[in-house]
Amino acid sequence: MKPDLITLETAAQQLGLPLSSPQAQLLLAYRDMIAKWNKVYNLTSLRDPSQMLSHHIIDSLAAAPPLQKHLSQAGLANCRLIDVGSGGGLPGVVLATVIEGLDVTCVDTVGKKAAFVQQAANELGLKNLRGVHARVEDMQAAPFDVITSRAFASLLDFVQLTRMHLKKGGIWMALKGKLPDDEIAALPTDVDVFHVEQLKVPGLDAERCIVWMKLK
Repeated sequence: MKPDLITLETAAQQLGLPLSSPQAQLLLAYRDMIAKWNKVYNLTSLRDPSQMLSHHIIDSLAAAPPLQKHLSQAGLANCRLIDVGSGGGLPGVVLATVIEGLDVTCVDTVGKKAAFVQQAANELGLKNLRGVHARVEDMQAAPFDVITSRAFASLLDFVQLTRMHLKKGGIWMALKGKLPDDEIAALPTDVDVFHVEQLKVPGLDAERCIVWMKLK
């Protein structure tokens, strides 16, 4: 078995995430696409494929079990999710690969990055994934059950730019590094931070958390 596959499957086990062999192969194929397209599209500052695996794929994968838990508790067998400022598709492509019943839209203001996500959807056969080139605040779309982002903006900008896309009863899932106390304090009074979830990313010595929010 290839070392990268072992690393990925071990990480999934540590996260308590059931990962099938086809899903693992898709994630590695996606990582290889990032490495290939990165030379032209500048998708990430990382150049080492093994770092792309740990810092991007597995880092994004850590958000999957908490999201699955939320969807289960909310009784959402099918869920529309938008990944804002998605760049090369993180975490959207990863979540679309591993979570059944998830319909994912990755939106980015950079056309090449949105095109890359759409190409990934086509090459990987992910019919539940699409890349959209737009400013999220100008986008026309049906409301979403979950709005997520990874290193997109401050929490205030995140909720203000996307609130028109939040379905009634929907939630924001902001992937952050260190606990952003100042950003939480700056949120509007109608936004409820109902949970802050600390994440432990296998193989990554860095602080990570999810800030879960909803409208009051």
